[in-house]
Amino acid sequence: MSTPMNNALSWPAGAPVLPLAAVRPVLDRLASLATRFAADVEQIPGLAVTEEEVSADPPPALEQLADELGGIRLRGLTVLTLQVEDRTDVGPYTLLGEPTSYYPLYETPEAAVVLTLDADGVPGAVYGIGEDLALQLVAPGLIAYLDRFTDALEATLMALAERGPAADDAEEARTDAAERLIERHLFAAVLGLDEPDEEAAVPVQAAAEADLEGLPEGTIAVADLRSAPVGARVDLMEVDAPGDPLELRVAWREGGRVVVLLQG
Repeated sequence: MSTPMNNALSWPAGAPVLPLAAVRPVLDRLASLATRFAADVEQIPGLAVTEEEVSADPPPALEQLADELGGIRLRGLTVLTLQVEDRTDVGPYTLLGEPTSYYPLYETPEAAVVLTLDADGVPGAVYGIGEDLALQLVAPGLIAYLDRFTDALEATLMALAERGPAADDAEEARTDAAERLIERHLFAAVLGLDEPDEEAAVPVQAAAEADLEGLPEGTIAVADLRSAPVGARVDLMEVDAPGDPLELRVAWREGGRVVVLLQG
């Protein structure tokens, strides 16, 4: 059972707003795909242009982006969102910390892709979280993730186009195919659905052994991904810590590239 969180979060005010110019190239690519493949994909209108009342509360740093783009639906499936209306602290978010320390970009009851945010609300790295609660480093930042997402979406739409016009394809079969394709091109790797690569695992060190300063009080372990490649994995449930591992909480440092585990 989910635990709802207040949508009107007390976001920190120190983060600069991500300018639209920085994301314009990927926004244009998404708009082009929505035009070319209108039968299979649609853009969710941004908060500034939607005609519907939306209770989403994105971080201030994403204000300009969220005003223009609300997300992407593929055959009715929301595969990218900047309009999360209900926050929860269960499911894939069980070990995550304060709701202002991350923002979901994709979610199911068992899995999620989240954008990390520092104490000032500055966006950092993007992680995928699978059913086993392990963290997969998906992208070093939001723009890199949007580029990766758009590449996967385009590959999915091109493959759907090879099936012929949407009108000639049974709706359910085409939707099932779209779901399999986007999983193959993106979510299987992002959410750890493939067989785990043991070499991608980043060791979790005891706090006393980590060569890091300024760790928060209560830190018991640290995973340093500052030099780790995309695809690196942190198995949070494998941490040797006293008590119930489900009572651990995650905090971010160094733009989300350092994963800090706190005792409850």
